Amino acid sequence: MGSLERFKIELKGQTEENASYEFMLDNDYFDAIEATEVKGGMLHATLDVHKTAGVYELNFHIEGEATVVCDVCLDDLQQPVCTDSSIIARLGERYSDEEEVITVPEEEGILDVSWLLYEMIALAIPTRHVHAEGECNAEMLTRIEEMTARMPEEDETDPRWKELEKLKSTIKE
Repeated sequence: MGSLERFKIELKGQTEENASYEFMLDNDYFDAIEATEVKGGMLHATLDVHKTAGVYELNFHIEGEATVVCDVCLDDLQQPVCTDSSIIARLGERYSDEEEVITVPEEEGILDVSWLLYEMIALAIPTRHVHAEGECNAEMLTRIEEMTARMPEEDETDPRWKELEKLKSTIKE
């Protein structure tokens, strides 16, 4: 399991007006974050922090491929990801992310962006994860077809229904 220490950004100690960070998000990152929706991947993330009057504007750009599970055949699926997001942070008394602004405790002054990066990736991936036509695991598709309940043909009526129909017509009379 990898460490997430490299994703901690020191806001309080930022002396320059602008700062930039780069992160490689690989399988070790997804294991360390204990991701559930995204199994792994290889993504490059950049973070530009712009400081103005005690407020920090964080601009994220994430690009690469994330590994998710195909909803049909359950094999791994490489999903392209390209997303940009912005977040505003400030220093305050205690941590809060309930508003549109993230408040970081001033005495600590550190913002951990590891989970923010994961959320941005998860939101950039379509809700339905399916291979392109013809790329699903053929063996699994065959098994699914075998296990799927078959609807009876119109001429294959259950004989019990016929008997119930007779009873119904007898009651009406």
